[in-house]
Amino acid sequence: VQLQAFGGGLVQPGGSLRLSCAVSGFSAITEMGWYRQAPEKERELVASISAAGSKTYTDISKGRFTISRDNVNAMVHLQMNSLESGDTAVYYCNCRARASGGTLWQEYWGQGTQVTVSS
Repeated sequence: VQLQAFGGGLVQPGGSLRLSCAVSGFSAITEMGWYRQAPEKERELVASISAAGSKTYTDISKGRFTISRDNVNAMVHLQMNSLESGDTAVYYCNCRARASGGTLWQEYWGQGTQVTVSS
């Protein structure tokens, strides 16, 4: 199972970015989500979405970010608005999936995309 994240970049405070992540090599996916890791900090959950579309937001994302998924194209998106300098981090997409031809459910991670919020 491979996850390819894209959409990061440099944005000014108050600006917006949309992250996307495409998943391939799977036979089934359940939970999908976004995590982030700032320098010298632990990785933390930003938001997640179940296969049925139930969304979970944390204090990081509530009211500013929106997670969505496209089950047809096996993608998960994170719309981030009102970005602050504290949102600067590497953002990782994550999913729980069963690989093509496999039987086990496992957690998989994308390579990360850098988001920098700075004037």
